[in-house]
Amino acid sequence: MDDAHLEEDLEDKDTEFTWEVKANDRAYHKQFRKKGFLCWRQKKYKSNAIHTAKYNVFSFLPLNLYEQFRRVSNLYFLFIIILQSIPEISTLPWFTLFAPLVCLLMIRAARDLVDDIGRHRSDRIINNRPCQILKGKSFLWKKWKNLCVGDVVCLSKDNIVPADLLLLASTEPSSLCYLETADIDGETNLKFRQALMVTHHELTSPKKMASFQGIVTCEEPNSRMHHFVGSLEWNSRKYPLDIGNLLLRGCKIRNTDTCYGLVIYAGLDTKIMKNCGKIHLKRTKLDLMMNKLVILIFMSLVIASMFLTLGFAFMVKEFKAKHHYMSSMQGRTDAMDSFFIFWGFLILLSVMVPMAMFIIAEFIYLGNSIFINWDLSMYYEPLDIPAKARSTSLNDHLGQVQYIFSDKTGTLTQNIMTFKKCCINGCTYDSDDEHGTLRKRNPYSWNPFADGKLQFYNKELESLVRGKQDRAVQEFWRLLAICHTVMVQEKDNQLLYQAASPDEEALVAAARNFGYVFLSRTQDTITLVELGEERVYQVLAMMDFNSVRKRMSVLVRNPEGSICLYTKGADTVILERLHHKGVMEATTEEVLALLGVTAIEDKLQDGVPETIRCLKKGNIKMWVLTGDKPETAVNIGFACQLLSENMSILEDKDIKGLLENYWDENEHQRAFQTMTHHNMALVINGEFLDQLLLSLRKEPRALVQNAVVDEATQEPGVSALDFLQARRISQMWRNFGTTMATSQSDASKTRESPEERRERAFVDLASKCQAVICCRVTPKQKALVVALVKKYQQVVTLAIGDGANDVNMIKTADIGVGLAGQEGMQAVQNSDYVLAQFCYLQRLLLVHGRWSYMRICKFLRYFFYKTVASMMAQIWFSLFNGFSAQPLYEGWFLALFNLLYSTLPVLYIGLFEQDVTAEKSLKMPELYTAGQKDELFNYSIFVQAIAHGTITSLINFFVTILVSYDMTKTGSSPDYQSFGVLVAISSLLSITLEVILVVKYWTLLFVGTVVVSLSSYVIFTSLTESLLLFRISPKTFPFLFADYNVIREPSSLLVIVLNVTLNTLPMLAVRIIRRTVLKRHPKKEEEVPSEELTVEPAMRLRRGMPARRSSYAFSHHEGYANLITQGTILRRHTHVDEFYGDTACNSPNPSEEDVPWQHKESIFNPRKISILAKKRRQHYGKGSQGEVHPNASSQTTEKQTAINIDNHETKKLPTTTSAMSGQLQVSSSEDQAFYSALSQYSLASRPERMDVRSSSWKGPLLRDSASSRSSHLEVTTQLHSHTSS
Repeated sequence: MDDAHLEEDLEDKDTEFTWEVKANDRAYHKQFRKKGFLCWRQKKYKSNAIHTAKYNVFSFLPLNLYEQFRRVSNLYFLFIIILQSIPEISTLPWFTLFAPLVCLLMIRAARDLVDDIGRHRSDRIINNRPCQILKGKSFLWKKWKNLCVGDVVCLSKDNIVPADLLLLASTEPSSLCYLETADIDGETNLKFRQALMVTHHELTSPKKMASFQGIVTCEEPNSRMHHFVGSLEWNSRKYPLDIGNLLLRGCKIRNTDTCYGLVIYAGLDTKIMKNCGKIHLKRTKLDLMMNKLVILIFMSLVIASMFLTLGFAFMVKEFKAKHHYMSSMQGRTDAMDSFFIFWGFLILLSVMVPMAMFIIAEFIYLGNSIFINWDLSMYYEPLDIPAKARSTSLNDHLGQVQYIFSDKTGTLTQNIMTFKKCCINGCTYDSDDEHGTLRKRNPYSWNPFADGKLQFYNKELESLVRGKQDRAVQEFWRLLAICHTVMVQEKDNQLLYQAASPDEEALVAAARNFGYVFLSRTQDTITLVELGEERVYQVLAMMDFNSVRKRMSVLVRNPEGSICLYTKGADTVILERLHHKGVMEATTEEVLALLGVTAIEDKLQDGVPETIRCLKKGNIKMWVLTGDKPETAVNIGFACQLLSENMSILEDKDIKGLLENYWDENEHQRAFQTMTHHNMALVINGEFLDQLLLSLRKEPRALVQNAVVDEATQEPGVSALDFLQARRISQMWRNFGTTMATSQSDASKTRESPEERRERAFVDLASKCQAVICCRVTPKQKALVVALVKKYQQVVTLAIGDGANDVNMIKTADIGVGLAGQEGMQAVQNSDYVLAQFCYLQRLLLVHGRWSYMRICKFLRYFFYKTVASMMAQIWFSLFNGFSAQPLYEGWFLALFNLLYSTLPVLYIGLFEQDVTAEKSLKMPELYTAGQKDELFNYSIFVQAIAHGTITSLINFFVTILVSYDMTKTGSSPDYQSFGVLVAISSLLSITLEVILVVKYWTLLFVGTVVVSLSSYVIFTSLTESLLLFRISPKTFPFLFADYNVIREPSSLLVIVLNVTLNTLPMLAVRIIRRTVLKRHPKKEEEVPSEELTVEPAMRLRRGMPARRSSYAFSHHEGYANLITQGTILRRHTHVDEFYGDTACNSPNPSEEDVPWQHKESIFNPRKISILAKKRRQHYGKGSQGEVHPNASSQTTEKQTAINIDNHETKKLPTTTSAMSGQLQVSSSEDQAFYSALSQYSLASRPERMDVRSSSWKGPLLRDSASSRSSHLEVTTQLHSHTSS
């Protein structure tokens, strides 16, 4: 593990201490300006108002039009409309394109406006939240948006922190302030911040705060959530500041009556807003492809117009000679005529890019979004939350996702710890109440302290507890009630526990329900109620849990005077201390006897393992990006089946070695290429990403120094593990040595910088792994990881999260999904889709996503086909009209063809087409890969659609013209209008029959769309060719009774039938033959190498090995042991200061109930016995303490092994108790404080201690001892090598 800590965003301006904040002086901050856009100078210190919306009243129209005309199709249509406005070259009525373009722009603008109104509404709610600001010598209620840098703010319990504040003082002892960060990172455990002692002692009243003139000098606003460096200058002295003094915006005040803070960063300068990122315009792959196709079609039309113009240039003289009356009217030269003819052809052929396609596509996107909102299978009834599509333009992208980036806490897990089972003295006690039937009858009614929330109940264990006959059971529950740093609060005669970690609270709550109630604590005592009997234990020493020790120990003196050491911790650490080591390796915790094991489940959300398994079958890769430590993330990875026991897990050191050899064209590089075909996973941390994500972060690389591993500080045992890791990698190289010889010497890659080459190598490695877990990553690193994959893989990415720390990742990914729950709404407000549960992601992608992609692809393919099939005849007609750019069809037919005559069947395809049902889509996730590979619409399919349409147009035009030529021999002469009507009707019926054959299912709705479309042609054609409209405007309605004249001729009807038959039967035959051939010769799938990786056993993670995976992983943070032993966390009964009497504010809280803090109960009352406890103590029976079977100890070790290989959803926490004696050896400088406090009691108290070793239930462990000294269980001083950064 690297010792150097690399920050995520090391920019020059962030490391300079140029941010000065002067308390209570707004005028000081208003004078500072910084350079803005061009010559504009903007305020350096921003207000606290936030603006996340894209538009305002003045910028909406220009900015929205700018965004809309970034689409090439809109620019093309605008260009054609400008050409149509020129009379000399206009060949089509102006309204044929202008009206549809305005309609399209209005639809998209309305959609963007609705989305932005939602952002404005959210901003307004947040900016108008109330808070108390110091004005003069009192606190007044103001809005968040009125807050400025340098203001002093008063916050009460359950208030949300409005800005980044420097904590000045609080009503808690030593000015502590407890926070909940669920709205930021989804964690519900409490964290604490502490004010400087100088402000704690001096700022004791609002008057003193009003006169406070301290100056804070710190770093510029940045996105480092867990880092802050600065100093407070006050009264000619400087005091250092760090993140422990800072309250971040979005945190919630807990267990603190009142606190006061100085605004350091406000509004968009706060750390959480710096991590939110900017709103990006998200475009789908099909949308980007359409831009390219529009350019391609436009270039094709330009080329076609040029060739047609050349044809006109060759025939212009002959044309003028035959039609001299036309040329004399114009009076233009041949070159000028050719010039105008070119633009005339370009306008005439502009209908080849159908604007109606883009308009109908908007309705299709909207319809599919509504279907997502209406899906009852994604409705979460407990919270009344349906699925919601907040963006209507990304539905087809849902069918092409290849990478999912997920948060852990609150997304995969519920962050709810439940006590599942336990093993005491070798006996396993599982819950007898799996279905909750007993809990309804309250099985713990005998215990007045039971909270009724414990889901675990075992009748046999309850009888042992109440019988007081089993010493091991008593010590087990006593340990859980003593060995912790939980704080207790009494409210309404009920005990409320608050812990630094939710798992620790679950253990104490379980002991409480079984009668061992943690009641209160002081600096040196802890009070329990054990089955109705109050017992006070003197705390002699306390050593908290941390990521290095992985255990917590408490040394106490019980009421009888005996001294006991209680220890609980990770299974890997505790098991090491149950074996006899050498005398030189003895540590303080050496006489340990195993009491039992607890299994706590960090409950997954419903259906998470099944969802991940199904998505993996659909070739969707899952990456977990979390701020938690590696042990937690890895265990959750196993629990949700993202990881499996047969996976080879590569960590930072392994990856670094692989990346160093990636670009060497030798055996190592070839081995890298082949090894990735096997079952592997990556587990990396934030420090590794800091060194990797250099090209994506705009920062001077000189500031980022390479971390150097300090071998002198490594613990014993690490070198051995590193040796095994090295041997493992070496063996992998030897096994894979000469199997593949590929080269990475592309010209583009050789021009990349070393950092980019390293990034590409990492993404190449990670993309071939089954799973990737990134631990200890910040919100900005999450976004950078997503950007890294997008940059080098060119794939569709989806990010899902529930907290404010996921917002940047959600914005960066192609698709952002926010989980709506109890952790705030920041992720939801910035997401594209909203779900209530992670498991609904399966249906969102595999059903709605695949359907949307399939529908839009089939819609595009058919639309291009029908456009070419009907409009390509314009080109063929130019060959027969002297290249004069004369339109073949009636102008109204051109205007209404794509908008009405052929619209409804296409709209049906885009909204209701299904190839398989939803149930089959979920059962066969392999179908999803079609979207990932762009199989349903690509350049090849586009060319096929164009070719098919061209053939249809050739048949419709030339068969009609050949028949008309024969008809002239019989005496009848079909005119130009009749010929155009024949081709138009043939084209309309041919493409209608094609859509009938393309649709998978014929429903009444589909038949209705076909009937309505053909009927609309009959109705509107009758109107546009009527005598009434002809008399009104002959130029606008020139085709008088043209359709009627054609239909009444039998020969014309036969021509139409012939055209439709020739267009349909050959294509139908081709499709049947193709399907028959594909069934007989199915496509052979590529076989994945199935050879097993034959390496030494160290490669697999097995129980009992030094590198085994610990199941203890749920303690997020170190507890409050240091504060408890110092006494700073505990409230003492002292006279109340004047400051706490007039703290509050002169006006009541408009949103909360105004309760004076003096009348509120103290939070942590030392040695306080509840009134309820005194009244109900007689309910408990008092039994004698008996002994248990002498062979129980040997069963304990056997059961320990069995429990260790339990399922991965649970956490095993071995708990031990021991008597201490003999000399003590200090093995680590980190434990000095604990050992020094312990040594003064170890020998002196030996005669009077509770010698649990002499009990019969400890007998088998010590039966071979020659003396009491040699019989002590000695444990190794080596700590586990897997430590979190």
